[in-house]
Amino acid sequence: MNSPLSLDADQAHGRLGELTVIDVRTPGEYASGHLPGALNVPLDRLHRALPVLGNARAELLLVCRSGARSANACALLAEHGVPAATLTGGTGAWAERGHELHRPATGTRAGWSMERQVRFTAGTVVLAGLGLGLLHPAWQLLSAGVAGGLVFSALTDTCGMAALLARLPHNRPRPADLDATLAELEERVS
Repeated sequence: MNSPLSLDADQAHGRLGELTVIDVRTPGEYASGHLPGALNVPLDRLHRALPVLGNARAELLLVCRSGARSANACALLAEHGVPAATLTGGTGAWAERGHELHRPATGTRAGWSMERQVRFTAGTVVLAGLGLGLLHPAWQLLSAGVAGGLVFSALTDTCGMAALLARLPHNRPRPADLDATLAELEERVS
C-alpha cells in the first residue's frame, strides 16, 4: 500500500482556505477541538460520504488526533478513486505549532480522545482480571488477553478496542447530525 500524501501542520495552515478538511474522529473528540472549518465524518461512517467526497473540487485533507486514522481514511478513499491528503501528526501537531483549534459553542460536551478511552478500558479490564484472579486463577487470562491485544495493536498500528469503542452511542453522531454534515459537505464540494 502506498502511503497517502501528507501535509504538515504549517503547510496545511498556509493552505487551509483552499482545502476541504474532514475530521474522521468521533463526535466527542471533534468537540474537544478541531481545525477551523473542519467537518466531522467519523472514520466508521466515511463510506456514507464517499459519493459526495468523490465529487470534491477542492483538495481533501483528512484529520484525526495523531494521523493514524486519517491515513487509514485516505487509504479507504484511494480504494474508491478519491485522492486525499492526511495531516501529519494530526490535531496534536496542529496545536503544538500554535495553530488555533475550534470548539463548538458551550453546551456541547467534549468527550475523551479515543486513545484515552482505550487506555481507560484496557486498564480497567486488566485490573478486573487481576482482581478476579484472586478468586480463580483463570480470570488472569483476561489481563493476558488485553496485554496480547495491546502488543498486536502496536505491531499492526490498528486497534480493535478503539474500533469497538467507536461504536458506543457517545462516540457516534446522531443520524441528523451526520446528515447535516453531509449536506454542508455537498454544498462545499459542489
